[in-house]
Amino acid sequence: MVIKDPWFTVQQIDQDTYAISEYGHWEKVHSFLLIGEQKAILIDTGLGIDNIKRITDQLTDLPIEVITTHVHVDHIGSHGEFEKIYVHEADADWLENGIQGLPLEQIRKDIGRDITKPTPRTFNPETYLPFQGKPTGVLHDGDVFELGNRRLIIYHTPGHSPGHITIFDETKGYLFTGDTLYDDTPVYAFYPSTNPEDLVDSLEKISKIPKVNMVYGSHNILGLAPNILKEVQVAVKYLRENDLTKFGTGTHKFNGFSVKF
Repeated sequence: MVIKDPWFTVQQIDQDTYAISEYGHWEKVHSFLLIGEQKAILIDTGLGIDNIKRITDQLTDLPIEVITTHVHVDHIGSHGEFEKIYVHEADADWLENGIQGLPLEQIRKDIGRDITKPTPRTFNPETYLPFQGKPTGVLHDGDVFELGNRRLIIYHTPGHSPGHITIFDETKGYLFTGDTLYDDTPVYAFYPSTNPEDLVDSLEKISKIPKVNMVYGSHNILGLAPNILKEVQVAVKYLRENDLTKFGTGTHKFNGFSVKF
């Protein structure tokens, strides 16, 4: 299905998997719709500059449940449009009460800058409010979502946020890494609410997941070859051996990605 939209770019990964991207914003964020036989899963809901449900309604008639990779503004923007929302227990408080250490003034400044596409009339960065609400349920490491013909496994991968998760589509071999791994711009763990040691542990954890066919981070290039996980193992070893897994050590570049502490 080809969908032309003024704000969202819809890219079909396979017959029942879609990336819904927001290339008009500097964060170049991706959300992902995974369609099963019984229900669909939407991984994150984007920036909230425009309503992602307008897109998902065109792609499936099945009930949609939202799995949140982590509670940062650019991943929870349209959460209020969906009835069932899941988040890891360690990020649940942020979803309900606001993101720790991030003032609304800063959020509005970041959401409104470096936009290269026309935004809907409903969007005003000066009055923008990030979603806050109670999740339907909380996630834990090892949780499984069955979609009828498709099985998703939840991995707790903290560091970028306390409750960050990675989702492995075991059936197709797709690894959705959120903000734990992507290319072009650094993966970051330099805010007080982040944790460099946890991030490196999480990178090691995802690098050992077997039978990954493709890696899908939540920003920048859509789809990374699985050999990047070998590069992650090299990076983890280097960071640990050189005592770099702590705040203030700067940006560390590797083959295909970088991290900033």
